[in-house]
Amino acid sequence: MKTSVLTVTQLNTYIKSIIDGDMLLHNVFVVGEISNFTNHYRTGHYYLTIKDENCAIKAVMFRSANQRLRFMPENGMSVIVRGRISVFERDGQYQLYIDDMQPDGAGALNLAFEQLKAKLGAEGLFDEQFKKPVPSRNYRIGVVTSATGAVIQDIRNVVERRFPLARIILAPVQVQGASAAGQIAQAIRDFNSGDYADVLIVGRGGGSLEDLWAFNEEIVARAVFESRIPVISAVGHETDFTICDFVADLRAPTPSAAAELAVPDIRDDYAFIQTVCNQCESILLERIADDEQKLEIIRERLKYRSPSNLIDERIVLVDSLLTKALTNIQNKIYDEQAKLSAVSAKLDALSPLKVMARGYSLIKKDGEVITRSADLVSGDRLEISFSDGEKMCEVL
Repeated sequence: MKTSVLTVTQLNTYIKSIIDGDMLLHNVFVVGEISNFTNHYRTGHYYLTIKDENCAIKAVMFRSANQRLRFMPENGMSVIVRGRISVFERDGQYQLYIDDMQPDGAGALNLAFEQLKAKLGAEGLFDEQFKKPVPSRNYRIGVVTSATGAVIQDIRNVVERRFPLARIILAPVQVQGASAAGQIAQAIRDFNSGDYADVLIVGRGGGSLEDLWAFNEEIVARAVFESRIPVISAVGHETDFTICDFVADLRAPTPSAAAELAVPDIRDDYAFIQTVCNQCESILLERIADDEQKLEIIRERLKYRSPSNLIDERIVLVDSLLTKALTNIQNKIYDEQAKLSAVSAKLDALSPLKVMARGYSLIKKDGEVITRSADLVSGDRLEISFSDGEKMCEVL
């Protein structure tokens, strides 16, 4: 037999062809523990070693395969992998090319849930200090859910019954499936791009962990955390929790409960208003009764201090003063008349006319009374007044 001399490349290629030709190695399941895990961030490929108590095998999981994983592999994690065995010719090393990976024991979704919960919790996304207060009286209710599910109808029924003044603004999204998380996150961002709502309800009905998975995606958690508008998470039923529940400002066990948290019961408002009206009416009636009592007291006092009584008293006083004044005036007139009569009698007794009536005359020259004959000379013209008239004469 002729001995062939092979190059290293030829040898590795030959070994690779043998291994690749073994159909049993095209689809193998291997259980083991992860070690030497490396996430090659530039290419997105995972490089790791799968080992048990005695042996180890190199493994690689290309980006096209690991993008389907719900969890992040970690050193020390026990996993079940499915893949094929082949040879990396350059290093002459056979390795496991992984197509799928599942945690050994806990499910992949449960593991992914716990990993993301731990990651976001460490970043503080669940801290109470970041929780925004959710007003109890909202007039614009933004709802991020399916347009065809029972959730939106339940929310409408509760809001219309409790607070018909509120308006519901629906952002229809898929709540299940590969594109659901992106649609939910985008709807939350759209509401925050303007003044479109006072509060957001993000939710869906109950379901399995797979059904609810969109609300466990990191993109949704960060959109809820970054929302300026308070967010009420209403995913699933009372026993179902999602990452969205932990990040939201308020968690409701059901969508109907979320609606009750978002709006007040208008019947409570009516009852409050009625109570206030009754209290006001009672206070007013008491005030009116007090004022009527005070008015009665004032009315009794006014009987003694009535303006009409005072006016009557003043009228009587004025009449009395007027009568007294008239009496005084009349007496004064009588007195003056008596004095006038006495003076008149004296004047009458001394009147020149009385004297002239007895035969005396009054002689004037140039308006001056003449009392002596010496004051006259021949030719003077005189005015002689008698009791019955006057005459002109001339001195001879």
